[in-house]
Amino acid sequence: MDSKLPGFYKLSIEERKSLVAERAGLNEEEARCLGGEQVLGAEGANRMVENALGVYELPLGVCVNMVINGRDRLIPMVIEEPSVVAAASHAAKMIRKGGGIEASVSSSEMIGQIQLLDIPDADAAEATILENADQLLATANACDPKLLAVGGGARGIEVRHLPPMNDNDPLGPMLVVHLIVDVRDAMGANAINTMCERLAPELAALTGGRPRLRILSNLADRRTVTVTARVPVSELKPRTGPDCLSVARGIEEASVFAERDPYRAATHNKGIMNGIDAVLLAFGQDWRAVEAGAHAYAARNGRYTAMATWRLRGDFLEGRLEVPMAVGIVGGIVRVHPTVRAAVRVAGIESAADLAVLIASVGLAQNLGALRALSDEGIQSGHMRLHAKNVAAEAGVDSEDVDAVAEAIAKGGMVDAKAALEASEKLHGHRSLPPSGVSARP
Repeated sequence: MDSKLPGFYKLSIEERKSLVAERAGLNEEEARCLGGEQVLGAEGANRMVENALGVYELPLGVCVNMVINGRDRLIPMVIEEPSVVAAASHAAKMIRKGGGIEASVSSSEMIGQIQLLDIPDADAAEATILENADQLLATANACDPKLLAVGGGARGIEVRHLPPMNDNDPLGPMLVVHLIVDVRDAMGANAINTMCERLAPELAALTGGRPRLRILSNLADRRTVTVTARVPVSELKPRTGPDCLSVARGIEEASVFAERDPYRAATHNKGIMNGIDAVLLAFGQDWRAVEAGAHAYAARNGRYTAMATWRLRGDFLEGRLEVPMAVGIVGGIVRVHPTVRAAVRVAGIESAADLAVLIASVGLAQNLGALRALSDEGIQSGHMRLHAKNVAAEAGVDSEDVDAVAEAIAKGGMVDAKAALEASEKLHGHRSLPPSGVSARP
């Protein structure tokens, strides 16, 4: 499959859908899912959440031009914010010129935690737990024979001492037992939580302590993905800046700013998560868990910093992103949501590790797109060009005139309802009135 689709954004929705379906080898039913013609439905929603009223829709787009480990990929994205899909696709095109994304994953191990309080002798308790580690692992593995059958299962036991933080801490010392579990192609929450519940009474008997919380940790620092990219400086063509090298230097300077300053890092990382979350949503993943883990990982050394970094080295700008990525392709919404199933086919997902690589790759590309805009024309210019379409539609401009009006008001630098109506008036020689109930106030 070739992910390089020149002029893709210029096609109609039907033409885009048809082209993606052709490239991905989708059947008619899967293609309808991409277009929203066959969706979850109210009954499907009712099976998934409590007090369901129906289904809430968000735009489904696709990141094009992406090459990862030498393989072309089309990557579905779900997001409401303008410019994200475009920025990721454009950045992927620049990265492609440098050979594409190189990606690797660590193990598929997750951590379950069992909290123990009121332990008479913490050191003795730790020794006893470790002496009985084999039996504890056997007990945990007995909870999930299916996981064992596919090569996963509980792998190790660790013990951590957590003393009181300060004089205002209301609790005494506690022990936290970490259960290390290889969850393979699952996200792993259900399996790990079940194992932790089963081990809690055994740990209480071994230590004389009182078990409290037993649940997985979303800081999945044993399940990470690392992606790198090399962008030829010559590809960083400026819209307003003096030359490509100035843009490259600006990206490096923006990166170092985020590495040093948590106030900048929060926004830097939000841009990365724009890409990551959009792919997570498209594949029905627990994006809240990945968000929590990613931000915690960014602060793992005691200071919150940038998730992705960029350096100018010779004729290339080199980027790197490492994040925890707890995702799964077995069970749950992946099997029951028709659009998610179609997204898996479009991207050609082969494993949870493969999905993790795609997600992180879009995150790095999105970061490059954002920093390039900041280092050249400023983030608002490109964003407002896309936002102008929404403004024109909200102002009541006729659907066939939206693109022309949006382009006019973006170029004029006044992206509001009043400007949209004035631009529409110039197109036809009369003012387009907004539909009933829609405000035309600037």
